[in-house]
Amino acid sequence: MYLGIDIGTQSVKALLYDLDRATVHATSSEPLPLRSDRDGTREQEASWWIVALEACVSRLPEAGRKAIRGVGVSGQQHGLVPLGSADQVLAPVKLWCDTTTEQQCGEITHAFGGRERCIKSVGNAILPGYTASKIRWLKQHRPAAYDALATVLLPHDYINFWLTGERVMEYGDASGTGLLDIRKREWHSKMLQAVDSERALAEVMPPLVGAESPIGRLRNSVAERLGLPADVSVSSGGGDNMMAAIGTGTVVAGRMTVSLGTSATLFSSAQQAVIDSAGDIAAFCSSTGDWLPLLCTMNCTVATELTRNALNLSLEEMEEAVAAAPVGAEGVVTLPFFNGERTPDLPRGKGCVLGLDDTNYSAGNLLRSAMESAVYGLRSGLDAFSRNHCRVDSLRLTGGGSISAVWRQMVADVFNLPVTVQTCDEGAALGAALQAAWVDSGDGLVDLLDAQLSVDESRCCLPSPQRTVAYNEHYDSYRRHAEVALQLYT
Repeated sequence: MYLGIDIGTQSVKALLYDLDRATVHATSSEPLPLRSDRDGTREQEASWWIVALEACVSRLPEAGRKAIRGVGVSGQQHGLVPLGSADQVLAPVKLWCDTTTEQQCGEITHAFGGRERCIKSVGNAILPGYTASKIRWLKQHRPAAYDALATVLLPHDYINFWLTGERVMEYGDASGTGLLDIRKREWHSKMLQAVDSERALAEVMPPLVGAESPIGRLRNSVAERLGLPADVSVSSGGGDNMMAAIGTGTVVAGRMTVSLGTSATLFSSAQQAVIDSAGDIAAFCSSTGDWLPLLCTMNCTVATELTRNALNLSLEEMEEAVAAAPVGAEGVVTLPFFNGERTPDLPRGKGCVLGLDDTNYSAGNLLRSAMESAVYGLRSGLDAFSRNHCRVDSLRLTGGGSISAVWRQMVADVFNLPVTVQTCDEGAALGAALQAAWVDSGDGLVDLLDAQLSVDESRCCLPSPQRTVAYNEHYDSYRRHAEVALQLYT
């Protein structure tokens, strides 16, 4: 058995994987609170993750827990966990979706020499979601915590630290800080200086590790608390997108994973760094030794959930209403920038519903427009991948949205690509468990994944040529409307 842990924004999940039977033995989840404010603040306490993690693991079958040979951890990317020298967390964790650091992004970018130089030198522009600006924000707004800062960790790194006592950071998740030279896989000294020219930040950045070896073993006290065997191996883990790439088999060229969650991502595997001069594609490292070009939008199922809740509908009622509404929602266009947005870069963006008149103002059109807009945002990512010569042959869908038949068919039609859905929907937690199995077994990763991952044929779908033609026109309309938002909210 191998245990995969996923520290998400909305919940913590634990997944027990049986390698011999190539199946998920058990899963458990625990919801998480989120501290939000109108200024864009999105924070959690690291202690909440530990409480939720212990609750999740305690609900897994005891016999399965006793058979665990390895643990892997997936976590939401970019969050800043400031750790003190006495192992204490010094401040609330600013999350990936926190947009309060726009000013700090500008200051860092200016100090480094401009946006183009950031992309050229480091591989990525400095965006509000990334960790770099959170460090500078901590210095300016919580100086006592910053002065006591001993180690910068990301959410999954903190769980690794709690499990093993090791303060390390893995290349894939580290590449989402904005501080890593993704070509050389080392901290970029000039970028660290741009974040803070008065302090040697290299001293608080943890050692970097690859994914091919374990980072350590469970502390005895933790093993006892979780009811796990002593001396269990812990792999490096990674960011949730890096683990989802493993959990969906996106570790070879030509495959693309689309993850439909609160936010949405699409990513593929590459054997060399993909640097997008426009900055739309994040140039990340993978958690397998390669690279993971990725595009993120901050508003996906959040758009449909806000609309569904406003209309007081169940999930089943929403699905029926969207299915009944026509393609293009009769001209209703939603700009779903409820949490601000990363792509396009609109940290101060707001949600808009446009194109309403007395003939199309219906619940079905509002819901369908919200869903379509989330997919259009991702379709712009496919265009960016094409612009950067990244081959895409098929899509692998994961995340909460993949459960919906309407979502799945809509993605196939808008992207004009076949959509594959796996038997297990928990891509990140599954990927964490499979990475732990890979490290423990010593088998080749591609062979291991081909043997373990199974497809749910009943949920796979092909694009409809007629709907694809219609969606091309509606997608162009969405892009024109989005250009207006760029003028309103920049």
